Amino acid sequence: MSEPSDTPEPRLRTVVADDSVLLRDGIVRLLTDSGFDVVAAVGDGDALLDAVTEHEPDLCVVDVRMPPTHTDEGLRAAIEIRRRSPSIAVLVLSQYVEERYAGELLAGDVSGVGYLLKDRVIDVEDFLVALRRVADGGSAVDAEVVSQILSRSQRSSELEHLTPREREVLGLMAEGLSNGAIAHRLVVSAGAVEKHISNVFSKLGLQPEDGANRRVMAVLAYLRV
Repeated sequence: MSEPSDTPEPRLRTVVADDSVLLRDGIVRLLTDSGFDVVAAVGDGDALLDAVTEHEPDLCVVDVRMPPTHTDEGLRAAIEIRRRSPSIAVLVLSQYVEERYAGELLAGDVSGVGYLLKDRVIDVEDFLVALRRVADGGSAVDAEVVSQILSRSQRSSELEHLTPREREVLGLMAEGLSNGAIAHRLVVSAGAVEKHISNVFSKLGLQPEDGANRRVMAVLAYLRV
């Protein structure tokens, strides 16, 4: 019978990307203490891509919102990493669900992909288990992320049922125009605009009891697609 090997498991080469210095350093310390080999810690999307090219890590832990615009740089960088090197595992760790790019990241093969919300990570060991699972080719996606992506898909499907004129009216609503201003812009009657808006509400499943909020909810549906 062969003796058990005393050779330690290889340390996962990891890049951490987060623009918050305190949080980034905290993640680096946690991973280092847990047996990960953090080869780079950076604060923006371009630096993340450069670090991946230089170090060819096994795993990247990435925040969504980083400089310069603090919108979706990290997530777009994560998608680019997966496009260039599908063997590199990526776990997005963020306070936000950026629906469009999250959907793109998770649309194909999710082997080696994770998306967790910072505020919902309540156990360090569970987080480390999720990291290792992703690094091993598994996946780890927060249920809230899935829920929001599915909600976006549903909204998109509903908007597809709008006629071109109804979409045009909804777009003008999103610009903040009143019914009268929309009628003036489209050179139609106020009654015609009201009918189009009523159709929009109906097709988006917005009920009369939603009151004035229906207009806001319709615009949000339009803007989020």
